[in-house]
Amino acid sequence: MGAMLEVNNIEVIYNQVILVLKGLSLQVQTGQIATILGNNGAGKSTTLKAISGLLKSEDGEVTDGSIAFMGERIDRVDPEKIVRKGIFQVMEGRQAFEDLTVEENLLVGAHTVKNREQIKKDLDVVYHYFPRLTQRRNFLAGYISGGEQQMLVIGRGLMAHPRLMLLDEPSMGLSPMLVGEIFEIIQRINKEENVTILLVEQNARMALTIAHHGYVMESGRIVLDDDVDKLRENEDIKEFYLGLTAMGSKKSYRDVKHYKRRKRWLT
Repeated sequence: MGAMLEVNNIEVIYNQVILVLKGLSLQVQTGQIATILGNNGAGKSTTLKAISGLLKSEDGEVTDGSIAFMGERIDRVDPEKIVRKGIFQVMEGRQAFEDLTVEENLLVGAHTVKNREQIKKDLDVVYHYFPRLTQRRNFLAGYISGGEQQMLVIGRGLMAHPRLMLLDEPSMGLSPMLVGEIFEIIQRINKEENVTILLVEQNARMALTIAHHGYVMESGRIVLDDDVDKLRENEDIKEFYLGLTAMGSKKSYRDVKHYKRRKRWLT
């Protein structure tokens, strides 16, 4: 169906001084899940904020290149207009409104929807995917668990009727069991609600389980990309991101991080 999102050779500078993204390009195909892998400081979150227009709130700016959504350039568009076009970012760290109830948080996500009957239907959809939130609908968001807050912010994103959802580290701080549950629901939302997803994630194993295409990012650049089936078999990915040597034995990241990346990663 073609690319829904095209990021073409962009550079991002913070405070007119700090160059964070250095000629980054990627595509997200309509109806698919794409994932960006990389360590802390690689520029993954900055990439999402460049797409959603949220860089401006942090004195960041796309200074070169372009970003197109559904064939229309958006890198000079205000964030609220980008949301109305169908892009919704779920921020890292959950960012729930702690003094609002669970349902009030969800209704914040529906601020672009004017039809009350549609909003009620949308709430039913969210509660279908996250039945635990049904039991917490009148609880203040600050008093529910971290896993429930992650469900809440993804549900809030669904309320905005996104065509493209940007997910920033949804596994952060969650138990392995909850991570599995969250990723299963992300995959269902992609398939059942036809929401295209760009996923930023340090949990490479889980990300490569549900995504269709993957990008590896280091120091503000994409150093490798391919279909996830090929990435899972790539020896560099196994070693640097899955913690496996060629013999299949595990290594800690403390060991791996000292290894020099192969030359082709830097070209």
